[in-house]
Amino acid sequence: MITLLDGPLGAASEIHAAPHWRGIELLSDLHLGEQAPATAHALAEHLAASDADLIVLLGDLFEVWIGDEQLDAPADPASPMAQALQALAEAARRRPVAMLTGNRDFLLGPEAARRLGWTVLPDRCVLQAFGHRQVLVHGDAECLDDRDYQRFRAQVRTPGWREAFLARPLAERMAVARSLRDGSEQRKREQGLAGYADLDRAEMLSLLAAAGADRLIHGHTHRPGDERLGPGLSRHVLSDWDLDGQHGPARAEVLRLDARGLHRRPPSRLASRPC
Repeated sequence: MITLLDGPLGAASEIHAAPHWRGIELLSDLHLGEQAPATAHALAEHLAASDADLIVLLGDLFEVWIGDEQLDAPADPASPMAQALQALAEAARRRPVAMLTGNRDFLLGPEAARRLGWTVLPDRCVLQAFGHRQVLVHGDAECLDDRDYQRFRAQVRTPGWREAFLARPLAERMAVARSLRDGSEQRKREQGLAGYADLDRAEMLSLLAAAGADRLIHGHTHRPGDERLGPGLSRHVLSDWDLDGQHGPARAEVLRLDARGLHRRPPSRLASRPC
């Protein structure tokens, strides 16, 4: 277990690494579902092999999440979703696993946290570790130029909308989620990643200043890389995972933090393949 401390970004918004920790791993945008068996298998293998003292998931772990009833949806224990859920629960029994939600899985609720054993993080939190303060976000809330999405996000994140949506029949919720996902996929095909908004620079700098942090780490954009934001300030964008050929070449990446810095690594399954 980890303890969340109050900080400048709000109540229960900080994680402080224990002195004996040797490494922390961050992953994002796996978009797990029945359509992604290779990605689910790679995650399960990586979690089983990882020696990280803390694993942090920065949102869009699942392609879609329409309520915690999905925990019981995979009837076949060999299905990709069942394998992924089992691997996450086993990983959380061996070390702390923390999770913040993204735009695809913001309906993950307390039952999922209880049964999978992870710690739920706020949308914006600080990780103090190895001499640095890192602001962790999924990234969608900071894409301010996408005004249509920001209006949609403000609507669906209200308690009233959430309660009303979760009260609808499961099949109806799935149809709504499928329609939203299909619209997003159509937009990707028409515009590519270049057509998607990036995080607002002023908002990133404001977050770092408010938190007294020097690094911003996020996912969401599917454009991995490192960028200098100012003197002593940087952002680090996580890769998405796609080992099933859904959107171009296979890719998957883990960002590891330790006393030597930040390191981009393939998950264990790929790293162990012979050259």
